[in-house]
Amino acid sequence: METFNYSDLSKADISRLVQRNVDPANEIRDLVEDVIAHVKQNGDRALYDYAYKFDKVELTKLYLDKAELTEIAAAVSAEQQEALQIAYSNIYKFHKAQIRPEDKVETMPGVTCWRELRAIEKVGLYIPGGTAVLPSTFLMLGIPARIAGCSEIIVCSPPQKNGKVNAFIAYVALMLGINKVYLAGGSQAIAAMAYGTETITKVDKIFGPGNQFVTKAKTIIQSTTTTAIDMPAGPSEVLVIADRTAKPAYVAADLLAQAEHGIDSQSILVCTSESIAQATLAEVERQLQILPRAEIARQALDNSYVIVTQNLNEAMDFSNQYAPEHLILATENWKEITDKIINAGSVFLGNLTPESAGDYASGTNHTLPTSSYARAYSGVSVDSFVKKITFQHLTEEGIQNIGPSVEILAEMEGLHAHRNAVSVRMNDK
Repeated sequence: METFNYSDLSKADISRLVQRNVDPANEIRDLVEDVIAHVKQNGDRALYDYAYKFDKVELTKLYLDKAELTEIAAAVSAEQQEALQIAYSNIYKFHKAQIRPEDKVETMPGVTCWRELRAIEKVGLYIPGGTAVLPSTFLMLGIPARIAGCSEIIVCSPPQKNGKVNAFIAYVALMLGINKVYLAGGSQAIAAMAYGTETITKVDKIFGPGNQFVTKAKTIIQSTTTTAIDMPAGPSEVLVIADRTAKPAYVAADLLAQAEHGIDSQSILVCTSESIAQATLAEVERQLQILPRAEIARQALDNSYVIVTQNLNEAMDFSNQYAPEHLILATENWKEITDKIINAGSVFLGNLTPESAGDYASGTNHTLPTSSYARAYSGVSVDSFVKKITFQHLTEEGIQNIGPSVEILAEMEGLHAHRNAVSVRMNDK
């Protein structure tokens, strides 16, 4: 990991460092557009073709039903079931609390306004299954979808070599009351949910993280179809801010936990002294030796770096420019800087709060904005699965009170039919 001194960096240097997952030659876009076009035109046939081409499996059908999921899920041990149940319970508690009715507001006598929630009817959940299978993502998406009350939940996940899904994915599907999982991965799964095929229903909104191909497919379909997306959630990333109160072994573990996601992940250390940087990097090398996914983590670390700042305020300044998906404050002084956080997906406070807790079971959602999108996007929540519809009601007193102002405003804009819609009611006595 290359090390930089923050005071030596120009604005251009910082802009270069915080930029990630770029596609300057549009190579990824071109490939993804071809996949989308093939799925749009050929439906199920394209999904069979891509399963053979990308997943190296020849499918005989594109989904697993409840009976098949139940059979696969039987391989999950009692200990693993308990861990999944604890994660389910905590995620459910945190997200259930997000459902709150809003008060009606009388903006003036006789004029009442309010909002009501309505679930998005058809949602698509993409559960990655590349170098790591992620049942935790299934929980993070499926639980708020169920709480919101979505009437149809379509789930796509890449097939394993045996033409099925991982046992943990099957078990979570049954936990969520989802009786069918579609065997489609990558940008082709996104296209299938956006356009629909003979087997897969077109959805109103697509959720779920993925690699750069999945992210590019989501951004393309959002601008070319009537299907919305949660956010452009691409390769995962973490930024750790550490001062002299941090424990290098903990910080190194956090950096490696992120790096093992994939070779395009990024782990950034921002620390307040060179000595912290050196101690942490030594720990990274020591811990890396025993990781089963060491080669993946090492390639991700080659894409990562260290920034040395003079103090925590400078560290936070860089963090806000980077806008990390995950932000870890590895310091006993975290209360001094939390109010300075402007851009971040999810924040982990203090030396005893690893990102892994939020990834799996603390209760917060781990589907978060990456690639600086934390500047404008929030992570997935129940709000992501609902629409908030506004209502208003006028009484006779209300139309008389608000009417004159509306008539004047309509006249100002030259919209006489708008004025008349008020006038006929005011004068109908």
